[in-house]
Amino acid sequence: MDTGHNDLLGELANDAALERTDFIVEATEQLAKFLERHADRITKLGGLTLIDEDPDFLSIAPDLTFRVRSRYEDPDTGEWVSETEIVETASELIELYNPAEIYGAFAEAARLATGSGPEPTATDELLGAAGISPDETFKAGDTAGYAGAADEWAAAQPRDLDADDEESAAGALYELALDFQERSQQAEASLIEQFEGASAKLASRIGDLMIVDDEDERLTLTASGRFKAEVLPEEDATEWRELSSADDLVEFYDPTDVFGDLADTLAAAYPSITGDDAEEDADDADEAEDDAHAADAPDAPAADEPKP
Repeated sequence: MDTGHNDLLGELANDAALERTDFIVEATEQLAKFLERHADRITKLGGLTLIDEDPDFLSIAPDLTFRVRSRYEDPDTGEWVSETEIVETASELIELYNPAEIYGAFAEAARLATGSGPEPTATDELLGAAGISPDETFKAGDTAGYAGAADEWAAAQPRDLDADDEESAAGALYELALDFQERSQQAEASLIEQFEGASAKLASRIGDLMIVDDEDERLTLTASGRFKAEVLPEEDATEWRELSSADDLVEFYDPTDVFGDLADTLAAAYPSITGDDAEEDADDADEAEDDAHAADAPDAPAADEPKP
């Protein structure tokens, strides 16, 4: 295989691995700060059950450790077994869950704890829930209006939130979790876009690369360096939804998985880029050399054969 081609693939794989590492570090720091800010509230609430959808379960204890339920097939019995394990650090949790999913779970758990109704989804419902009239909204493209509103919102946020009772603490935690969920999605989309910009020239030399091809999802790194995906959403598994932008992509994919799967795909398609082939060739050469030396060596006398 062309050495230059392998070099390009190696650079692409290395860049994907670095982006994955950077994402995990940044997401871990953000989650750790979120937990630190709300340590007292979570303790007062006695912990929270964040996800409880069999077999998936996630909760946070008053000491800020997490309980995660995993399900796997026992290789000896062939039966499915569920186990609950303790996750003690934010970095471990980031390896298991998308940060946006974590913040979304906090928001949902806090909403349920306050006895609130269903989360608003349509535009009018969201505006009404937020106490905003249509006249107070901005037209598309009105960046000055959005910037001004963002500045006003940021200025109004207290540095250290507090609450007088359990219900108000849950409500404040709910609002903050939604805010951080949005921030996390924006950060993830930005990371995807940065990678796409950095990989454009490399990808153009390789062509389209299929990363995932399953019954309900397809993920490709195109020759332009952009990710393109198609998924069958759970709410409508009859019609494929195309994900053509970074914002669309992070609704369904964790960048950690995207970059990791890309690196694995490249390594599987071009084993030489990981250096494993070179090590195997070196081992084979050593074995061949040892065999040659053994063949050239004189035969040792038998145990009962007298030495001259």
